[in-house]
Amino acid sequence: MASVRRASQPERKSNGKYEAILRAAINVFAESGFFNSKVADVAREAGVADGTVYLYFKNKDDILVSIFNHYMEEALAAGKASLAQIEDPVEKLKRIVHVHLERLGRDRNLAVVFQVEFRSSTKFMEQFSATKVTEYLELIRAVMEEGQRQGLFRAGLNTKVAAKVLFGALDEMATNWVLSRKRYSLISTAEPVLDVFLNGIQRTTRQR
Repeated sequence: MASVRRASQPERKSNGKYEAILRAAINVFAESGFFNSKVADVAREAGVADGTVYLYFKNKDDILVSIFNHYMEEALAAGKASLAQIEDPVEKLKRIVHVHLERLGRDRNLAVVFQVEFRSSTKFMEQFSATKVTEYLELIRAVMEEGQRQGLFRAGLNTKVAAKVLFGALDEMATNWVLSRKRYSLISTAEPVLDVFLNGIQRTTRQR
């Protein structure tokens, strides 16, 4: 079989077929599961030939990783642009929480892939710490450190741990929403998460 020349990164970004294949893969993986799906299924959903998929992706695993990186890049870019318009660190954290849940809540298939199918791939999980998640955690951490400098958050707060705690809470809310048989708005979980995170669970005045 002759080798296939895959499109370069700039070619990928400027070609509508790249995003069409990613969108098709999201729908296929969400419907049938990553392991049960084939590249041919993705090609059929995207309305392209099997060979066209290989112009952009090495294999099915590459498609999965590309979905994650593509949508995380979009989320990070949108998040940074949104936060640039806000000065209050507390409001910035609120915006991060709302945007995170809103993006997944309006695209259930994407949420299924993010919350379920990514966890099914050992290859993906091996790369997880080196992906855009690190950049996302740093974004949250930077907001917390800004709040510390302004005296809004405890000076002794470990922002690295706190950022992971907040991300973990959002991740769990999204996973529960995907797996739940009940139908409810994912964004409805934003305020309870913020309440626990910003106000804690300890009473302000202890009874003696």
